[in-house]
Formats: sequence, C-alpha cells, structure tokens
Amino acid sequence: MPPPPGAVPDPAFADAPPPVPQGQHPGPTPAHGTVTAPVPHAPVPSATAGPHAPAPPPSASSVSPPRGAVPDPAFADAPPPVPRAGEEQHPAAAAPAYNTAPRAAAPATTAAPATPPSDPSPVTAPDPWAGPAASAPGVEPAADPWGRYDPWAAAVQHHDPADRAPGRRRRPAAKVLVGGALLIALVSGGIGGAVGAHLERNGGVGTVELPQAGPEAAERDPDSVAGIAARALPSVVTLHVSGSEAAGTGTGFVLDDRGHILTNNHVVEPAGSGGEITVTFNSGDTAEAEVVGRDSGYDLAVVKVKGVTGLTPMPLGNSENVRVGDPVVAIGAPFDLAGTVTSGIISAKERPITAGGEEGDASDVSYVDALQTDAPINPGNSGGPLLDARGRAIGINSAIRSADSGSAESDGGRAGSIGLGFAIPINQGKRVAEELINTGRATHPVIGITLDMNYTGDGARVSAKDSDGGPAVTTGGPGAKAGIKPGDVITAVDGQRVHSGEELIVKTRAHRPGDRLELTLERDGKETKVSLVLGSSGGD
Repeated sequence: MPPPPGAVPDPAFADAPPPVPQGQHPGPTPAHGTVTAPVPHAPVPSATAGPHAPAPPPSASSVSPPRGAVPDPAFADAPPPVPRAGEEQHPAAAAPAYNTAPRAAAPATTAAPATPPSDPSPVTAPDPWAGPAASAPGVEPAADPWGRYDPWAAAVQHHDPADRAPGRRRRPAAKVLVGGALLIALVSGGIGGAVGAHLERNGGVGTVELPQAGPEAAERDPDSVAGIAARALPSVVTLHVSGSEAAGTGTGFVLDDRGHILTNNHVVEPAGSGGEITVTFNSGDTAEAEVVGRDSGYDLAVVKVKGVTGLTPMPLGNSENVRVGDPVVAIGAPFDLAGTVTSGIISAKERPITAGGEEGDASDVSYVDALQTDAPINPGNSGGPLLDARGRAIGINSAIRSADSGSAESDGGRAGSIGLGFAIPINQGKRVAEELINTGRATHPVIGITLDMNYTGDGARVSAKDSDGGPAVTTGGPGAKAGIKPGDVITAVDGQRVHSGEELIVKTRAHRPGDRLELTLERDGKETKVSLVLGSSGGD
C-alpha cells in the first residue's frame, strides 16, 4: 500500500521491503497504546461467530487516551507486535497512558450503529505500514498520539531540529556575547597601548614642566660641612710652583695678616733658589710669593706674599684634643681643582709615617707622627688644612698611601686616594712655622745616638758606630748622659712601644728640644729604664 501523501520514509529503512503479515486475523490487536481506527460503514461482526472470529474493534471511548497525554518515550520506537498464526485473540483492553498528567478523562461518546452502505465494498484490514488515516471532512481528528504511530517515521523524529533542548538553542547567542566582549577588550587594549606609547614618546599632552624646589636661605649650620667650608675657604690658597727642572701645584693656608702662608716643603721644593711661586686666593686674586724658610725633616715650609691686604688667617686648633672618630674636613686643589672640599673622620692618631727619600743620603726623608684620616686627599691637596668640626686647622695634609705603593708618599705623585691620608699635627706645624718665620730654620729634638736602620728585630737598636766611623753615642749628648750604650735596644718611649728605628725618630720629633723623655731599653737580656732631656740640632 502506498504511503499517504506528504509522508517521508525513514532513511534507515529506505531500501527495506515492507513486511508480509503472517496468518493475521481479520482484526489486528492494538499493542503498546496503538489503536487502529474502524473502517467507516464496516459491518459489525455477529456475536455468534466462531471461536476464532476476530474481536470487534474497540470503541474510541475505550481505547483513546485522555487529552494531553504524552506517549511513553520508552516505547516510541517499538513496532506493534504481530499475532502468531492460530493464536486466539481477546478483546483488546485500552492501553494505559504512560507519563500522563493527571487529568479527568473525556466523556465517552456512544458510537451510533453503522448503517450498511448502499454499495457495500469488501472490508479490508488496515495497512500496518501506512501512515495515519486522514480525518473525514469536517471532523476534527482526536488528539491521539497512539493513532499516529509510525515506526518508519520514528528515526526522522529524532533528527528533527525542533526536538532539540531549549538550552541548546541559546548557545549561539552566548557565543555572540562572549565574542563581542573579547572584541571590545582587544580594541580597548589596542587603543590604550597606542595612546600610552604616544604619551611616552611625546612626554604627554601639552608643555612639560618639571617640579622644582623653591628658593631657600643661603645660610647653613655653622658646624655643618657647608658652614665650615664657607668660613675656611677665604683662608685657603693654591700655589703654582715652577723651577728650572720641575713644576707643581699645591695648597696652603694663611697664618696671619702679614702674608705668611704655611704649606709642605715638597710643594715649594721645585722652585729651588731661582724659581717662581704664584699664590691664587679663593677670590681669584693672585700674588707672587717667596720662600721664608723650609725644613725637609718635618716636610714644612713658609712662604710670604707681598702687597696683599685684607687677608683672613686660618684659626688653629689643638691636635692634642683630637680623638679617633672625630669628623674632619679637608680643603685643597687636587689636580689643580682649587677649593675642593672633602670630609671624613680621624681614623688613627700618632701614626709613624716617613715620606720622601729620593735623595741618596736620606736627607729629604720626613718623619711624621701623623693623624690618619679617610677624608679623600689627592695630588694637589699637599699643604692644605685638615679642619675639625668647628673649622679650626688641626693638621697639614701631607701624604697618602696609594694602592700601588707599599708605603706612604707625598701626594705630589699621580696615585689617587684610597682612604688613607696623613696629616702633620698642627701642634708640630705651629712650632716649626714659628721657627721658620722667626729664624728661617727649624730645630730638631735629638737623643744624641746613631741607630742601626738595618736591624730587623723588635725595637730600635743603637749602632756600634756612626756613619763616619765615630762613636754611635755622641759624647756629652743626652743619650750618653742617660747611660745609653752601643747595642742597647730601645723598646718604648714614655711607655709607648716602638718597633723600629723610624718609629723612635718619629716619637722623638713629636717633642720640642728640652722636653724630658723616659726610654725603656734592653741590654744583655735585661730591661732597664732611663730618663733624659732632648737636645737640639739645626735643621736644613
């Protein structure tokens, strides 16, 4: 039997032939809620039929499910069973409705007895493979999902897009929203990056105006480095020295209003007896100067300028009052950079330092019981003042220890500061300066003995003979009067240990002629102490 118009065969069964009923009785038995509609005008079978007569078709009221009932999905795809041959059929009961909502059953309608047609036609069994029967004209078909059962259309219904869940239909809209948000974020990031790059390259929008502090008072705390420098700089000068064989630059400071300036001997030494010395003041004024006196043993010299008035003398402190750790300020002209100010602390006191020694007879060696400082001192600082926290001179910068040198040297060399600077104590500088101004020469305190400078033991040993072959202990000198003998080893001065001949000289020159010293010495394995009064010798 051909399918009804508009029916679409299931692709899964497109090539399968229709099944052939086997020994089917005239009336098919409804199964799984499927009801076959009675043929219009079909004669009603007699109740006195034989035992195998087909059961009369049930009425619509007995088998029709209630309105709004939904077929059970578990049986949606099951084909109706085919009765076996010779099997007796019983009247079919109304199939229960599965998964139906509780509703009141529709009132049953009593079917009117069928009237035989005028032209009766043979009664044929309904085609189980045919689609749902069309409703009679003018009659509204009943809402009977079991009557529309079609096993061939079940697969098609599963692929119907209309059967999809409502949540899946909203996925395209969610994807559109997420995509739009991502697009907005990307566009915003691109615009922000372009604007930021433009502002970075062009310094923002408009004219650039940087913040700056306003004007402040020029005065500083008098005890600050700035305050100390402001008071001391007018008293500091730069010396340019030239001679027939050498030239150099150094520093000095004004001692009095008569034009006397204190500096190092190695600063003015290149001028010799016929060289020139030019003094430049902090104001920029210059003047010629001449040497008043100098001493290589102390490495000090005094020069004097002429025709200059309004000088500002440097106030002098007391080096005996200095303690390790005290703040200090150094002023000079390192590498001819006049007016350079540096600061630091006193690192040590009474540091025995020897400098010079370029002459073969050691006549240019200076022995200094120095103040050690970490304030940067460089070539050109020589002769400049080392100031205390009140701006008073407590030392004369004289030597540095450089990284490529094993000993202290005058800062006239080319090496730079490594934080090891040495200054002549101002107490010694004051005494020597006064002698140079008053007499043109300085005196040295002496013990009257000759030392063995090659002795490597601990202490200073008295030599057997002097350099000329004479006695090592000067006859009638302070040492001879105290009972010192050749071979004695001096180990302490006023209770302070000495470890070499250089240290003994430094300790001695830290005093004035006429000062009394107490020496500790060893002789034949025994220790003894002697007291003496220092003598005097003329300087160079």
